[in-house]
Amino acid sequence: MPPLLRQVLRPLPLLPLQIALGAVLRGILRRHPHLFDRLGSHRGKRFGIKPTDLPFAFVIQAGPGQPQLAAVRELPTDVDAAISASIVSLLALVEGRLDGDALMFARQLVIEGDIEAVLALRNAIDDAGLDLVGEIAALSGPFGEPAQRLLAAARDSLLKSTTNEGGMRRWS
Repeated sequence: MPPLLRQVLRPLPLLPLQIALGAVLRGILRRHPHLFDRLGSHRGKRFGIKPTDLPFAFVIQAGPGQPQLAAVRELPTDVDAAISASIVSLLALVEGRLDGDALMFARQLVIEGDIEAVLALRNAIDDAGLDLVGEIAALSGPFGEPAQRLLAAARDSLLKSTTNEGGMRRWS
């Protein structure tokens, strides 16, 4: 993420982002209602996700009721596990486009706390085969098709520049 864009994002309120995140999570859960079932005994855990290049973070509460995804300025200290990487790497990990082990060994992904819970989350997400571009584009109503093409092109461009410069490899 360019430093200038990061500075522009810093003062923005989190409420619009929170609303969008809620809509994306509801869409994902509608299409993948058993997404968090694979967490097993880790179902009640709270996961902190910190994009290292954004001025905010996310907390996923994968509780037995309705799972929640919240945007926060800083990760709370009481999360069960914290995951940090660039936003491009985090999004690519969710879609299974990058190898998390390779990112960890390259020190581009940091995991703290309950590693077993993070592995359960990773397995649950991998099983779902999420397509974040498709999920976000689905919120665009009649503009879904052009939004999907635009978002996919942006994702692929960012991922290509990240994998070329950072030496990361695709998962499969």
